[in-house]
This record gives sequence, C-alpha cells and structure tokens, in this order.
Amino acid sequence: MSTTTPRTPGRRRPALARLLAAAALGWHLIGSLAAGQALEWQDTEVNTANQAELERVKGVGPQLSARILAERALAPFRDWADLQARLQGIGPVKARRLSDAGLTVHGQRWPAPPAASASH
Repeated sequence: MSTTTPRTPGRRRPALARLLAAAALGWHLIGSLAAGQALEWQDTEVNTANQAELERVKGVGPQLSARILAERALAPFRDWADLQARLQGIGPVKARRLSDAGLTVHGQRWPAPPAASASH
C-alpha cells in the first residue's frame, strides 16, 4: 500500500506567477532592444558622487576616485575640459570611456568630436 501526500491546492501558483513575471520581463527587455532603446544605468555625477559611487563607474578605481574627491574639494568641476586639466592622466580617450560608463560633469556626457566638414 503506497501513501501519497495530497497536493495542496494553489501550491503551483507562486511558481507559475514567478515564471510568468520573468517571461513578461524578458519580453519587455527584448522589445526595448528591438525598438532601439538602450538599457542604461543611472549616470554618476562627478560633482556629487561619493567615493563608492565613483568607483562603481567602470574605469574609476580607488586612486582615481580619491584624486577626483581631492580636486573637487577645492572647487567643483566646471566641465569636461576642467576635469581633464585638473586630473593628470585623463585625456580625450579616458574621458570618453568614463562618459560611456556613465560619468557626467554637470549632467553632461563627454562631448562628441566636432563633425568633419564635407568640402567638395
């Protein structure tokens, strides 16, 4: 004689609900990507971020975040050019990478290079 544990009604619902929620999220993300919408993390403002927030930006480690905070204590960064002038080792390439990773100066991303004029 075998004994089976009776099923509890509704026991599968939480698992099914989680599965449906995950599927809906997946479809939403796929739809966003198909529509050309980039999935971006929140920007990190160089003039207000603390050390931990700065270090979450790819390319900013403990040494660079300490240098940023030390310079910012003297005066906020006015723009990307000011940040580059005051932080040795941050040139256009590094600035572009930091900007692409979410770092902003007064809410502004690294400026795009001027468009080449088409003279024919």
